[in-house]
Amino acid sequence: MNWTRSLIFFLLPSAALLGAVLFFPLGYAVYLSLFDYYLADGEKHFIGLANYADLLSESRFWSSMGKTFVIVIGAVGLQFVVGLTLALALYRLTIRPKAFLVLNFLPHIITPVVGALFLRWMFVGRWGLIDATLASIGIYPPDWLGNPTMAVFTVIIADSWKFTPLIMLVLFAGLQSMDRNLLEAAVIDGASGWKLLWHIILPALKPLILFVLAIRTMDAFRFFDSIYVLTRGGPGTATETITIYTYQLGFRMLQIGKASALGVLTLLVIAGSVGAIMWIMYRKERGAF
Repeated sequence: MNWTRSLIFFLLPSAALLGAVLFFPLGYAVYLSLFDYYLADGEKHFIGLANYADLLSESRFWSSMGKTFVIVIGAVGLQFVVGLTLALALYRLTIRPKAFLVLNFLPHIITPVVGALFLRWMFVGRWGLIDATLASIGIYPPDWLGNPTMAVFTVIIADSWKFTPLIMLVLFAGLQSMDRNLLEAAVIDGASGWKLLWHIILPALKPLILFVLAIRTMDAFRFFDSIYVLTRGGPGTATETITIYTYQLGFRMLQIGKASALGVLTLLVIAGSVGAIMWIMYRKERGAF
């Protein structure tokens, strides 16, 4: 018992750091969300839950939330499909896949803002790399960043280019740890490629799939830097996600209390979304994934 108590002292430094960088800012944000706090005059007036009620009654909030879900579902879904495909392709390589693995992982190493600037140079209208290439072969290119629909598509592609390598790496590691005897036995029994994937590979990878989907969903809801560099939420509000709206409230309109309330609501939405993913993929009555 004394030894157990002494171990608590080893936890204090990490607990203090966690409290300083996580719990204190979160608590302070909840505190500010209860006030009418306009940064320009510096005065705070307690208004309770009025900021939350104001946000929930705004069409702009629901519009930005809807755009966020479209981008999150599109980006995470595309990343999972492409990441799983690349992981399976690397797993089937007869030569050593390290060189291909490193090349495919390079986009994830690049700083998000630098990567977004590179993508903006590619997608910008008329003189961008993609438009110039398409025009040179007689194809009229779309306005990737100026058309509302294409802007959403471009943002999804940008996030997928950046984070697909992470999903690929995690799933490839899971494939490497699979029991090959199970796959060989299924092949001997006459299982085809799709049956192997659906009945053998995906069930074996369920814990890792849950992990990468949860991590990427949480991260995609916080998607800000690439959108800000590429479109700044435009054209109009076509790509104004919940994080872009929070930025507008806090740093453009200086409504700190309302921006804090929006941040708290975003946290609740993220927690609910991740909980839904875990509920769908995890069967409690079986006690396993």
